[in-house]
Amino acid sequence: MDVPPFELERFFAEYEHEADIMLAESGIRSLPADRFDLDPGPLGYVIPTNGDPALRAEIGGRYGRNPEEVLLTVGTQEANFVLFQSLLSRGDHAVVVTPTYQALHSLPETIADVTRVDLEPPEWTLDMDEVAGAIRPETELIVINNPNNPTGRYHDPETIHALYDLAVDNDAYLHADEVYRLLDPDPDPPVASLGPHGISTAGLTKAYGLAGLRFGWLVADEAVIDAAWRWKDYTTISPSKIGQHVARQALGEQEADILAENRELATRNREIVRDFLDAQDLDWFDPVGVNGFVEVPPEFESSEAFCREFVEQESVVLAPGAAFGFDGYFRIGFGLPTDELREGLARLESFLGGR
Repeated sequence: MDVPPFELERFFAEYEHEADIMLAESGIRSLPADRFDLDPGPLGYVIPTNGDPALRAEIGGRYGRNPEEVLLTVGTQEANFVLFQSLLSRGDHAVVVTPTYQALHSLPETIADVTRVDLEPPEWTLDMDEVAGAIRPETELIVINNPNNPTGRYHDPETIHALYDLAVDNDAYLHADEVYRLLDPDPDPPVASLGPHGISTAGLTKAYGLAGLRFGWLVADEAVIDAAWRWKDYTTISPSKIGQHVARQALGEQEADILAENRELATRNREIVRDFLDAQDLDWFDPVGVNGFVEVPPEFESSEAFCREFVEQESVVLAPGAAFGFDGYFRIGFGLPTDELREGLARLESFLGGR
């Protein structure tokens, strides 16, 4: 397996630990650990290693699925990894909607043949005919990130149902990475709830502000879960004991408060960024979640040149669109605390005005 460098993570590794402000983070601001009971008891493996049956039942119920159709993982990244490893083989084919988080196309490309179908700017709409035309007899999987990272496009239920129907008609699966879904105050039904050809991955990183917890899940039919569980035995064996312990609280008695607080922050910060971009005459698609994809100012030759010059001059990190295959854009994250967001935007205004 020849895995390409994860371009965005490598860019962040150069700058984010030394920079003053991370204005490219794709999640909501992190919650303090002391908000939770942190004593899970003895720190052994989670038994059974696919996760606590009661917690799997609780998560499965959100999708209309039973506990055997849920696998608890170390973050959504592991959920996606074991899914691709279990569903795809040499000679198979997948269709991936892009731009998206690099892992959602780079990992399948290490295993099978992949056709990327690009969203169409400036509204980042999906051409269903193009998706249908990309499907082959050997297609096993259609992959979408909804709401989308980096654009913030939340595809409507009609689009998702049409994708699901394409998967059914071609005896394939529709996989949706839905880590941002619950940042919408009125979220659409998850893909795994649509029927046996639907697969959802999600976790507590983006909407819940618990990135360091590294807790996620995969929801699919039992045969897919069994195959993914076999792969998980060779990765992390089980979800972490502390992760599962805190997850119960975040998905239980604290969930309503956490989501209300985070949605309020996302809404407030989105309005601040919207006003800033309007004042700077920079275009974006008004997003759902905490990411926006903004056109690079025309005086810069590339998104990477823009982001590097900005961080080196102002100590504020933005994400180059080239890391998503769209060099004319940069990703801005607005899930950070509001005072930090305002300071980052002030430095961006100074940077742009000084050229």
